[in-house]
Amino acid sequence: MKRGLLEICILSALSRSDSYGYKLIRDLESCVAVSESTLYPILRRLETAGSLSVYSVEHNSRLRKMYRLTAAGAEQIRSFLADWTEIEKMYDYIREGSQ
Repeated sequence: MKRGLLEICILSALSRSDSYGYKLIRDLESCVAVSESTLYPILRRLETAGSLSVYSVEHNSRLRKMYRLTAAGAEQIRSFLADWTEIEKMYDYIREGSQ
């Protein structure tokens, strides 16, 4: 489940603007700590799934790999949000049982 939440957090960050790996790590710090070794495999998996696209831009005479949310990625966010009510009910049930 955590992996799925990380994917949605990454897609959500990309819904705000195109970004590159290091900036994504910094942008996500406010909600979750993500290392490079965690981020890049998720980015590759999301690219393979068609949830994001990749392009390069020149920055300081080097190519920087940029990530952009696709329509499929935006749909993945919408689907997650639609399912959130059910997840909240499960969370409440578990929380009430542990008190």
